[in-house]
Amino acid sequence: MKHADLEDALSLERFGRYLGWAAGDRDRAIALYGYNTRLSESLYTPLQTLEVVLRNRIHSTLSQAKGDAWCEGHASVLRVPHQTQQTVKAIDELIKAGKSVTAGGVVASLTFSFWTTMFNKDYETLWQQILHRIATPSAPRGLKRKSFSGPLTRIRVLRNRIAHHEPILSWNLHRHHAEILELIEWLSPPASIWCRQNNRLPHVYQDKRIALSHLP
Repeated sequence: MKHADLEDALSLERFGRYLGWAAGDRDRAIALYGYNTRLSESLYTPLQTLEVVLRNRIHSTLSQAKGDAWCEGHASVLRVPHQTQQTVKAIDELIKAGKSVTAGGVVASLTFSFWTTMFNKDYETLWQQILHRIATPSAPRGLKRKSFSGPLTRIRVLRNRIAHHEPILSWNLHRHHAEILELIEWLSPPASIWCRQNNRLPHVYQDKRIALSHLP
């Protein structure tokens, strides 16, 4: 494989960042690109587990208190306009696809951003009254809304970078990974056990953060 061919396929703008990190060494730049890809792939299991468990815990907790249709406008639960818009869109897409509009179908169609927004300051009252119940009895006592909102904001950014095939080599992945696992543990110990058994990041990620020539 010729370097130029790969660089052309990836675009100079994208590959240029790896080239800078490799101090112009094209072989090393390609190796760094491959390592970034493997890291991104290895984070899929913990990220997927967190997203699925988070949305299901929120849904089951709010359903018990507000009914299965808690995310629809008449329930008056949602406080952020873009969440209401996402719910309407999810329902419309189910109808257009000829599918039944069920609570499970709507929940599965909503984005990670929708679920992380449930922990911003607009939902402090909801947290205190109902949403705090998403944490299992084995979770630490005294968890606050911000115990979730801070880590989830960082995790959402990481998730989006991976989804858009952006570099994560310069990130402190040990910290992000630990936060993901901790949140899963708070939400579902069984899911936490499964995730740890199938989690490949510890086998892929080097013990020390990789040395990069410079940060862009």
